[in-house]
Amino acid sequence: MYTYNQGIPELIGHFADYLSKFECLLRYIEYMANAENQSAARPAEADAGGSQALRALVRLREMVLAGELPAGSRIAELTLAPRLGVSRTPIRSALVRLEQEGLLESLPGGGYAVRTLSERDASDAIELRGTIEGLAARLAAERGAAAGVLGEARDCLDAIDQLLQPPVLDEAAFARYVDLNAHFHHLLAEMAGSGTLARELDRVVRLPFASPSGFVALQANSPGGRDMLVVAQDQHRQVLEAIAAGEGARAESIMREHARLARRNLHTVLAGRDMARMPGVRLIRRA
Repeated sequence: MYTYNQGIPELIGHFADYLSKFECLLRYIEYMANAENQSAARPAEADAGGSQALRALVRLREMVLAGELPAGSRIAELTLAPRLGVSRTPIRSALVRLEQEGLLESLPGGGYAVRTLSERDASDAIELRGTIEGLAARLAAERGAAAGVLGEARDCLDAIDQLLQPPVLDEAAFARYVDLNAHFHHLLAEMAGSGTLARELDRVVRLPFASPSGFVALQANSPGGRDMLVVAQDQHRQVLEAIAAGEGARAESIMREHARLARRNLHTVLAGRDMARMPGVRLIRRA
């Protein structure tokens, strides 16, 4: 287990073990982040076959994450072709790509099936996010965050405070919290002044279950939903205070603890099987 007496190289080695577990998934996330730009960069005269392959890839990925193709189910090319409006050739290309990305697995007898993730995989992804965000907070405190970014973060937290004042929050308030929470976490990564950390964090948080706001939507109808956000907001304040005071170890510890709220929510979701509004969570198998 990492201790605060270890240096940055040792910590990077520590969470490199997590990264190796998610190598396929991270490749998938990286492709998702760049797919739109890659599509826009294609020349107008690109061949129709390439456009069909990209369309098939994007649509199949959406179907897997939305649960239209359930975890463990075998992919039938013959039924997908008319459903997607493309020939079988681009579908085969898309299936190979999704297998490389980790969303599908090849079967011994040929063909593909939707990959099933374990609850531990999901929990480790959240832990990985907490590890990287913790390091970002520590570096921000030790290197000194820019005053302008600190001020913007305080304004963001002030807006969250205003949002959480009513004793009961409606769905619009929860949606607004998601936006503000994402902005605060983005500012936190910016404070570290590390392009390497920012890139890795961006890849990790794109995992459906690892996003800082990944489970907020489910709390909208929960009796204790607002209370959980109040706890998270208190941690936001504490980490920003630690960064401003140059307390690197404290800032890191708070962000690691902050991620554990998401792990708790993950277990609650899986226990209740309330997955309808959680893209990608249907891929997770309860331990």
